[in-house]
This record gives sequence, C-alpha cells and structure tokens, in this order.
Amino acid sequence: MSLDGSDLESWIRLSSIPGLSSTSQRKLLSAFGSPDAALRASAGSVSSLLGQRAVEAWRGGADADAVARAMDWLKIPGNTLLTLADTTYPQALITTPDPPPVLYAKGRLNLLSRSALSIVGARSATPSGIRDAEALAEALGNTGLTIVSGLAIGIDAAAHRGGLRTEASSIAVVATGLDKVYPARNKRLAHELAEHGLLLSEFALGTPPLPANFPRRNRVISGLSKGTLVVEAALHSGSLITARQALDQGREVFAIPGSIHSPLSKGCHWLIKQGAKLVESAGDVLEELGISSTQAPSSAPGLSLSGVQLQLVEAMGFAPIDIDTLCERTQLPIETISTLLLNLELDGHISRVPGGLFQRLM
Repeated sequence: MSLDGSDLESWIRLSSIPGLSSTSQRKLLSAFGSPDAALRASAGSVSSLLGQRAVEAWRGGADADAVARAMDWLKIPGNTLLTLADTTYPQALITTPDPPPVLYAKGRLNLLSRSALSIVGARSATPSGIRDAEALAEALGNTGLTIVSGLAIGIDAAAHRGGLRTEASSIAVVATGLDKVYPARNKRLAHELAEHGLLLSEFALGTPPLPANFPRRNRVISGLSKGTLVVEAALHSGSLITARQALDQGREVFAIPGSIHSPLSKGCHWLIKQGAKLVESAGDVLEELGISSTQAPSSAPGLSLSGVQLQLVEAMGFAPIDIDTLCERTQLPIETISTLLLNLELDGHISRVPGGLFQRLM
C-alpha cells in the first residue's frame, strides 16, 4: 500500500527508538496494528509485551534528530523507506525469522522482486579469489540472478562489480546509515550501486559502522537470496556467520574450495564438510537452484600463452609457489623464470602473494 507522510513518520519514529530491537518493534506492531498505535499505547499494555529494558527504551521515545534527518532524506529523489506494511517490501525477507521493520533504500527497487544470490567472502582476498567472485557474479547475473553482498572490500566488492555488469545488477546491504559509505574506499562503487543497482540498510541515518551491526546486516544479505556462495573465508569469519544464517533461513549454501595450505580456504572447506555445495563453476550453483545454465558464460577463460609461458604456468599448479620450486620443476634458469613471471604478472595471468610466492589466476 502507499504510505502517506504521517504513516512514514510513525514508522521512522518507532524504528528510531534507541535500544528497541527489531523483535520488540514487531511485537508492538503485531499487538497494536500500526506504529502510531504502538507509540500511543499505554505503559501497562506495553509492559505486558516487552521486557523491562525494552519498555524503558519505548518510554524514552524516538531520537528526534534521527527522525528529522530521515524525513529530510526521503525528500531526495531515489530515496525510499520500505516498511513491513509496504507491498514493495522484499517478500523473501518476510519469511525469515527476523525481518527488519523498516529498510532504507536508494536505487532500483525493482531488483527486490527478482531472484537473487548472495556472494560473500574474505576482505583480505587473494587476487584469484577476487577474480573468481567477479567472474561468477557476472556469469550468474547473466542468467537473471541479482547479486547481493555487503559492500566490504575484497570478495564483496568484486561480487558487486560483476553483478553491475549485467541487467540483473547488484544489491548492497550495508551496516551503517545510507548517508555513510563504509569502507570509504568503496565510495565510487556505492555511487554506482545507487545509480544502477540498489543500496539497502535497516539502520537509521547517521549510524556508524558498529561491530554489532555487521552480523545483523548479514542476515538480510542471506535472507534476500535463494542461496549464499562463499568465496574464500577463514574459519572464524563474518562470511561463515552469513552462511549459518542462510541455513537457519532455509536457504542453500555454496562454497568454492581452495588450496589446503591457504587459511582463506579453511572456512570454505569446513562448509563443504558440513554439506555445502562445492562450486567449481556457475553451472554448479544454477543446477542446485534449478535454473537453466544456457545463458551462463564460462567463468574461467582459457590461456593464450607462448610455449615456455604455458610450461611455466602449468608447472605452477594452482597453489602459491616460490621461484626456487619453479626452477626445480621446469629446469629453467632463475633469470629466465624471473623474466617470465614478470611478463605473466603484467599480463594478468599470475599474481604475487604474501611470502614471496606466486599464484596463477587462470
């Protein structure tokens, strides 16, 4: 339904009460029928629904500055507030255990009605992980799946870039108010998402990047999606939190395997041991979701190298390797290998990784 200004202000006021959780907000909405009624309810009736801390938060009322800031922000074209009473609120989220009562949105709202896949992973991603995330996001986007992620550096940013190259585009769910960009280095990407994709947040304008908000953000990422694909993750990472939330929400979980020597593969390998679908190509995801793969291009273009370059790349394998081992495997002089490695790096076929090692990207 269409909400008028007073309705919107009531939703904003209820959601802008410091210390009142989304669970408590939904209890009030369920009991009283509307945010306005919940705000005007008697203290006794509210006390019968909520715990003491939540009742005290309700008594304190909304942050007036936050409400005024939100109302001004909504006057800007392209800015929207989605509420649980709004028909444009994403239906996929309503079926989850903890849907946000409101979502601040900036960009293409029509993306919320499309099938989506979330892609998440390490911030300190390897060059090959970034390449895989970007290529898979583009391949899956070309089949009509909107790519959802969290605007973090590393895998998240790569997934957004890949999705933005397709008509299905990309949605970024952030852990701050939409008047902030975190991390700052992704400011240009955030602007591109606002113009060609969609930015979403359940947090009031002005909210800084508080650590507690990121796990809450993650449940929205997984909740919007048919499944979550993890590309590189340590054993104790936010990406695994997203994967667990996806399972709790009845969504599919996918993971890309990696080198047994890489700490960033440990999380993915753990997920696969727990039953996550092992992914080597976009087709693996599409098959599990029951989507035709006829539109999906290959996510791994073939090599086009000279004979000696190809010999060196094949000797590298797919795990990080040092130059001395390459000398042993190829029987080539170290001067020759050094020159070949430099040229291959400049052409984007390999990358230097920490520890003086090299890794092929293709």
